[in-house]
Amino acid sequence: MLRQLHLLLTAVQFFTRLPVPAWVGHSAQQLEQAARYLPLVGMLVGAIAAAVLYLSAQALPLSLAVGLSMVASILVTGAFHEDGLSDFADGFGGGHTKEKMLAIMKDSRVGAYGAIALVLVLLLKYQALLELVGKRSLLFAAAALIAAHAVSRLMAASIMLTQRYVREDDSARAKPAAQLGHASFAVALLTGIASLGLLYVAGANAATVFSAAIAALLMRAYLAWRLQRRLGGYTGDCLGAVQQLTEIAFYLGLLAAL
Repeated sequence: MLRQLHLLLTAVQFFTRLPVPAWVGHSAQQLEQAARYLPLVGMLVGAIAAAVLYLSAQALPLSLAVGLSMVASILVTGAFHEDGLSDFADGFGGGHTKEKMLAIMKDSRVGAYGAIALVLVLLLKYQALLELVGKRSLLFAAAALIAAHAVSRLMAASIMLTQRYVREDDSARAKPAAQLGHASFAVALLTGIASLGLLYVAGANAATVFSAAIAALLMRAYLAWRLQRRLGGYTGDCLGAVQQLTEIAFYLGLLAAL
């Protein structure tokens, strides 16, 4: 149990800005094993965003409450995944060869494709959360936030399982977690599936949950195909894009079934 707590705190340290005890430390090996807790970290980030949404909606207009919940999730993660999405969009939009795409994604500057992708994804997320509250309830939207953050990180973990890391000479943060074993993925899978139970608690039926999960899986399948076709694998930025885009797909799948 202490070993698993150590790995969980390692995942929290790596994928969020939340403080962890100094004894957690860091190493390539523990980070590789800690990737199994990506969906659980997603549940934590989603829970913080959901709490901000629910509490702020008690005193502020719903539109502001949704905006504040999005700000909370970005602050908690340090825009880790949003940054990956931006670099991914620039690389895939502006690069015509694998080498050019990798070079663009490594550039810290944000280009037109990256800026447009960020704006569109944030607008879609904002509107989707508003619609979830309007169609069902504040509690339902809060549960959807937690589940979407967990499932979208499960989709990113699945890319780590099935594809190879292509930036061999990279020292970026995602490289130590480039490999994900089947046992670690099993833990991630169980956590991601468990997060869907929150939707049932909030009043969703099986068809609604199935629609959301299928939407996320379809987006994941499309992105995996694109990654394999254009890069022959993935980078850390690609994982950020997978997380962001499958999260959006999850919300849209929910709305389509309501």
